[in-house]
Amino acid sequence: MVLYGYDASVYNSVQGSDNWMAWFNEPDDAAIGSVNTAYTVGAIFGGFFLGGPVSDYLGRKVAMAIGCILVIIATFMQTFSPYHSLACFLAGRCIIGIGQGLALTAGPIYIGELAPAEIRGKIMTFWQMFYSVGSFICFWIAYACTKRVDQLGEWDWKLIVIFQLLVPVIILILLPTIPGSPRWFIQHGNRIEKARSALRRVRETEEEVEEELLMIREALEYEKEAISSNYSALWKDKSLRKRMLLALVINAGQQLTGQGSLNTYSTKIYQLVFTEESQISLINALNATFGILFTLNAVWIVDRFGRKPLLIVGAIGMGICMIIAAAVETETPTLASGAKSEPVGISIVFLLFLFILFYKPSWGATVWIWTAEVFSMNVRAQAVGMASQTQNVANTIFQQFFPIFIDNDGFYAFYLFAGINFLLALFVWFFIPETKKVSLEEIDALFGGANHVTQGEEVLAHKKAAQIEHGSHDKEGTINVENAELH
Repeated sequence: MVLYGYDASVYNSVQGSDNWMAWFNEPDDAAIGSVNTAYTVGAIFGGFFLGGPVSDYLGRKVAMAIGCILVIIATFMQTFSPYHSLACFLAGRCIIGIGQGLALTAGPIYIGELAPAEIRGKIMTFWQMFYSVGSFICFWIAYACTKRVDQLGEWDWKLIVIFQLLVPVIILILLPTIPGSPRWFIQHGNRIEKARSALRRVRETEEEVEEELLMIREALEYEKEAISSNYSALWKDKSLRKRMLLALVINAGQQLTGQGSLNTYSTKIYQLVFTEESQISLINALNATFGILFTLNAVWIVDRFGRKPLLIVGAIGMGICMIIAAAVETETPTLASGAKSEPVGISIVFLLFLFILFYKPSWGATVWIWTAEVFSMNVRAQAVGMASQTQNVANTIFQQFFPIFIDNDGFYAFYLFAGINFLLALFVWFFIPETKKVSLEEIDALFGGANHVTQGEEVLAHKKAAQIEHGSHDKEGTINVENAELH
């Protein structure tokens, strides 16, 4: 998630550099939008079409590794793009998007499959928090570079880009040291011992390990017997179809709250209020710093109050912040320098920071938590990949025209975000069920589906009875039922 936070913030950071603009021949608003669109299109392709199959067939850890390797390759493409060749930079952003699509599909699935149900929300909150850590690193590097523009020259933006290498390299070093997914081990080859070994590293007692192994086997047995494991199951099964549609809406909604635009174009937004590049970079860096602290609020909220209340309160709070920020900017005079007065500028920054306070623990962290936990094992990789990349579908559509929107209408655009947030609060109230502390294997019952553990227990019981009935007799004439036993 640090990787995602850094990569998503890089383009925002370099847009404020005069050297970056000059290196790529002063791109207009449409060209700037296209570079961002290339990133999201790559992420959509990676998440929708590659993330699920790669995570399913090669494993969660391998998918994360491939994503990191693509990011490393693309970082060099961007950093050393030829003079006036925006196409090479654009291609690099697209490849980074593909890498992110792979990694962001595998990441939450992996965490959800290893985390105990009672603290799954807390762990996913920390995962989401590290998006802000990535932004924090990126924006503070950018701020430091704005203070040394004369000495750095074109490297004032190249340094920001090349630091994208740091996190994927660390991830590639760490991946061999962490356990695999026990659910993936059982689903692929019924490798019970490998699954048991993985669970022993993240559970306190042997009893917990054996109990969870049995639940996983029961759920998978039912899914193998009764449900398809390909993409078609997401649309043929009524319960899965309902979950998929809900997940698509809230993931698209996450980006339409206004956060997607603030994260990608905050430099352009603040240029309507402030004139100094270093001042804008400092605000972005402080925003990312506070984002870390704000996300931590979800650690003690999400498993105590639940996912649904958090999403509703967050959406209403963000909507109110957008209305007030728009009113403050549009109803106050602009100075001769093109900036706003200092009190107005401080007020707008405060309101946008308050927006982040509402966003981070709710639509920032909780959407990821809910999406990663509502799908059954047979379709989890495909579903999470498709649902999470709906964020990038929404971004691709909206961010292509947002730079033009903000240039023409300024802060009036924020009234649109306010309306979207209020609609999202209503949607959650009427349609999103609570998933707090429900085990992954039993969550289907919440959506009108069968309890996979209960059904799987019956399937295994029938198989065991059949094996006993047809079991072969050994030399003493006893029935050999070794293969029927549940270890």
